[in-house]
Amino acid sequence: MSEFDIEEFRRLFPNLYREIVRKKMCIRIDAQRDSEKRAEEAMDVLHGGLPGPVDYIRRCDTDEEAIKLVDYLESRGEVTKEEADRLRKQITEMGVRSFGPKKELGYYSKFIR
Repeated sequence: MSEFDIEEFRRLFPNLYREIVRKKMCIRIDAQRDSEKRAEEAMDVLHGGLPGPVDYIRRCDTDEEAIKLVDYLESRGEVTKEEADRLRKQITEMGVRSFGPKKELGYYSKFIR
């Protein structure tokens, strides 16, 4: 395979060139389930366990809806102030979809055999 001249690449693929060369290219990974314990707790939901804050957040359509949900969970004592602050920060900085794709109605039933 031959190498492309940068100007030839820019001419042939102008949009791709702008994305790669001119923009800062990085993928930020800020996972909510940052430990093995959290990952196991998330799997418990699939086996009849109770859903956690992230499970509820993933059902939200907008960042505003997710923030209101976190406020509600905090007011009921279902999450600590520290966890609520961390969740709100992630929603504000990276958006509700940073927790994963939206969980639609019937999400869990597709895992039941």
